[in-house]
Amino acid sequence: MFLFKIIKRIIIATFLVIIVVPLYCAGQIWWTAQHSVARPSDAIVVLGAAQNNGIPTEILHERIRQARLVYQSGLAPIIITVGAGQKGDRFTEAQASYNELLRENVSKGSLVTIGVGVDTLSSTIAYTTWMKLKGMTSVIIATDPYHCYRAMAEAKGLGISASCAPSRNGPASLSGSGIKYIFRETGAYLAYETVGRFGIHLSDQIKK
Repeated sequence: MFLFKIIKRIIIATFLVIIVVPLYCAGQIWWTAQHSVARPSDAIVVLGAAQNNGIPTEILHERIRQARLVYQSGLAPIIITVGAGQKGDRFTEAQASYNELLRENVSKGSLVTIGVGVDTLSSTIAYTTWMKLKGMTSVIIATDPYHCYRAMAEAKGLGISASCAPSRNGPASLSGSGIKYIFRETGAYLAYETVGRFGIHLSDQIKK
């Protein structure tokens, strides 16, 4: 009887870990994507995505566009662009974002470029480190809707209060993406909250 109870508890615990926890996380990712609202903050950050010879891909372009709209609404005084380049690139993701914002008539004095970060966590470490050096404590993250939950969690984990300004158009918007993105983000978030706590960093970089 005692052995049966132990086995039963193990089965229940395994069920919770394998089924319930991922479903809960997926639900949080979905809900956040649907309801994210940017709040007044010290800065806006454009998380990097692929660029081609200095020209942002559509996903990055939509992140930049959302950051510009939030900036023009007066919710934050500066925009930080972040992201390194891949091997052989002439431009970093941060530079591509910076240049497009200049073309959209955002003043140089309102822009900061940090050409570091090959994935969400390394980019988050880069921009939060810069913000802390400047005494900043809050950020609006311009990224894809289903990316908001993890991006905000990683910023908060590094001591920066975060809200999100999700892309409204393009292939990574709510209408352009779907269940695959939710599954990917669920796995990446669970990796961050589990093995990531032990200093093991599993990159979410997507090669262009």
